[in-house]
Amino acid sequence: MHGLLVRGFTLIEVLVALAVVGVALLAAVRASGTMAQTNTELRLRLLAQLSADNRIAELRAANAFPPIGVRSAACPQGKANLQCVEEVKSTPNPLFRRIEVRVYSANESGDHMLAELIGILPRRQ
Repeated sequence: MHGLLVRGFTLIEVLVALAVVGVALLAAVRASGTMAQTNTELRLRLLAQLSADNRIAELRAANAFPPIGVRSAACPQGKANLQCVEEVKSTPNPLFRRIEVRVYSANESGDHMLAELIGILPRRQ
């Protein structure tokens, strides 16, 4: 039996290989979770940008010349509950108003702004 050649893996080699595979799978699961969270955030930001754009388009379509000040209103987009904060400012030319629309998630508390859009509205004669 002295000349017998044994082929195969030792228990230590198998355990090391399992540990390496486990670490790789853990990294893959973590990466997919991060991608899903990022995808959700990007979708919410896109909807917020659409809400801000819609608000400025509504003001332009109505030929509105809003008074200076800050207003807040719900601006849902799809299933997303969003809150629009509209700030109207004067410009050096009194025939124009600067509109800043900031969109926040209505479900979250805090100052996590999802989108901001700035537009200029003319006074219609």
